[in-house]
Amino acid sequence: MSDAHTAADAPDPAGASGGDHHAATDHGDDHGHDDHGHEASVLGPIDTAAWGAGILGVAISVVMAICFVMATSGVG
Repeated sequence: MSDAHTAADAPDPAGASGGDHHAATDHGDDHGHDDHGHEASVLGPIDTAAWGAGILGVAISVVMAICFVMATSGVG
């Protein structure tokens, strides 16, 4: 996806000295590239083991919090 900049999309001379690189209305959707130099971020596969361990950790901490509440409130 590396399209060459056309003359209309090239930075103006002021862009080299700190001015605007492109027009304010140019959001990078004109010819398939990002004018700000960011690559498209792609999400990878879901790590089910890591998510499972995280959910298990949250569940265990909730059970422990309930046990502390019951132990300090005289319930039980």
